[in-house]
Amino acid sequence: MSSERLQAFKFELMPDGGQARLLGRFSGACRFVYNRALSLQKERHEAGEKKLGYAALCRALTEWRHAPETAWLELAPVHAQQQALKDLERAYTNFFAGRGAFPKFKARGRGQGLRFPDPKQFKLDQPNARVYIPKVGWVRYRKSRNVLGDLRNITVTECLGRWYVSIQTAREVAIPVHREQQREIGIDMGARKDWALLFGQDGAMVKTLNAYRTAEHRLKHYQRCLLRKKKGSKNRAKARYRLAKCHQRVANTRSDFLHKVSNHLTRDYGVVCIEDLKVQVMTAAKVNPRQRNKAILDQGWFMLRTLLEYKAQWRGGLVVAVDPAHTSTTCSVCGHNDPGNRKSPDKFECLRCGHADQADKNAAENIRRAGQARIACGEHVRHHPGGAGSTKQEPNEATLPGSPG
Repeated sequence: MSSERLQAFKFELMPDGGQARLLGRFSGACRFVYNRALSLQKERHEAGEKKLGYAALCRALTEWRHAPETAWLELAPVHAQQQALKDLERAYTNFFAGRGAFPKFKARGRGQGLRFPDPKQFKLDQPNARVYIPKVGWVRYRKSRNVLGDLRNITVTECLGRWYVSIQTAREVAIPVHREQQREIGIDMGARKDWALLFGQDGAMVKTLNAYRTAEHRLKHYQRCLLRKKKGSKNRAKARYRLAKCHQRVANTRSDFLHKVSNHLTRDYGVVCIEDLKVQVMTAAKVNPRQRNKAILDQGWFMLRTLLEYKAQWRGGLVVAVDPAHTSTTCSVCGHNDPGNRKSPDKFECLRCGHADQADKNAAENIRRAGQARIACGEHVRHHPGGAGSTKQEPNEATLPGSPG
């Protein structure tokens, strides 16, 4: 048996000066189309009219491309401009569904890019490491690996003066079977400065990276330099570039670290049990102090969960998200739950049976057993988005040895 796998391959483009200017102009045309369509939708809303659908917006785009005052839109690929309209339609859909904020106008110089949805619109020459972009021509890219599968679409983006291409492909792969199907690990996530990001019940610990905290001094320096510069000056543009470059370095460092950690976990363990943490709630200003919020957000917990889920799926493994309630205060031996069991962040000592262990290790064991209970009940994180359990799921304490009831 086989299944279809969608995968994206991202490379850095190496355009010459003329090609880079064309990419910038085409991205600007897509931004103009997006903003004009959004303005049109707002005008119709203020007039009490219904918003236009994607097909109606495409007809309006045809009029704009043929109008004398915006005839320059014809110089840019029409498919990329239509994709900008599709992005706006998706933004409206997400807003009305409660999944996102109301669409905003796109600012110049931010989020540049264009997308070509049809493989007939572009070409890929892997032996010569180049890709053909409509109305731009053949552009070389830094080839780090082969692109596998049938081409589906490409997305060209710009970040701090560098252009990147993301090539999505589809291919048939055999349904994987994990080589360590019976090996399980429960993970307790932490955010302390010099302690563990992940702690497995077998004692495996991964030190926190703290990418933002490491670069915080430099970021503050660049931010102060930016505030001193006059708005609209070239020196301000240079200071803004240095600050953005530092932020990008932090994001790249964190992403590289989480990719390595998720690769190790999904390779060595067939079942990975994690906490279904609501980071947005945990980092609310009224819940935790500001410094702790910063430490939590610096770890990239949601990104780690996303990486674990798709990598485990590709390898035939399983990721189970469990309710994090009482995992840190419940004894993993007798199942007794009491806040007094954890007297310090590092030490756990059960008030009933006297079991003593490292606090995070004890919590990781509880998470692993709660994950086992979900699997035994036939539940799975992909079946229940957000990790919500069914009404028949027993509390975590009831699944532990020696627990009452």
